Amino acid sequence: MDTYSPIESEFPSAQEAEEYDRWFRAEVEAALKETGPRAPHDQVMAEMRAKIAAAKARLGRT
Repeated sequence: MDTYSPIESEFPSAQEAEEYDRWFRAEVEAALKETGPRAPHDQVMAEMRAKIAAAKARLGRT
């Protein structure tokens, strides 16, 4: 398994980077297909801040 330094990637391995890329692309594709009501900007930003904080905590980068 390839490993990366923090200078090369925010992910410790090529596998984790590829998994994230697949997940991200699927999320974007689903969002583009969404036809429901739109969420308010402030709500979306609060949710994303929480997701970013959780990801940082999971990676030990608080």
